[in-house]
Amino acid sequence: MTPKPNALPWLWLSATVIVLDQLSKWWALSALQPAGAPHPVIPGFLNWTLAFNTGAAFSFLADGAGWQRWFFVLLAAAISIVLVGWLRRTPRRDWRTALPLALIVGGAIGNLIDRLHAAKVTDFIHVYFRQWNYPVFNIADCGITVGAVMLIAFGLFAGKPGNGVR
Repeated sequence: MTPKPNALPWLWLSATVIVLDQLSKWWALSALQPAGAPHPVIPGFLNWTLAFNTGAAFSFLADGAGWQRWFFVLLAAAISIVLVGWLRRTPRRDWRTALPLALIVGGAIGNLIDRLHAAKVTDFIHVYFRQWNYPVFNIADCGITVGAVMLIAFGLFAGKPGNGVR
């Protein structure tokens, strides 16, 4: 009996997210000094602004005494392992599952690399409008967010067979 092809080849997308994330962070670290200084891209909407985050999304637990670094390292590693296992059990043609999982894995590992080598995540994309400011983020965060939204949307709105109607 021949095993069915699984979705592990989708990890090429994870690798792409990781490479783009790390290259963009390298660029941000070299081009956007000093940290905190805005570099307008689309005035009134988008700046490149170098920032660092020792916590998670929205600086959650950023004020911890340093233990949060290892907590988020272990969390990212565990989530990545679980999602790679999910990819292994997913049929290769099931792109609605494989695509978001691969994006999340790439984003998780991109930020994991930062935490391991610098104890903080490098962020630089700052979206704002008038007095409203979204927290500064990076390419890895985009992979995680887009992947999670896609996973939820595809799960909620996937056609379910019922009496032959989709």
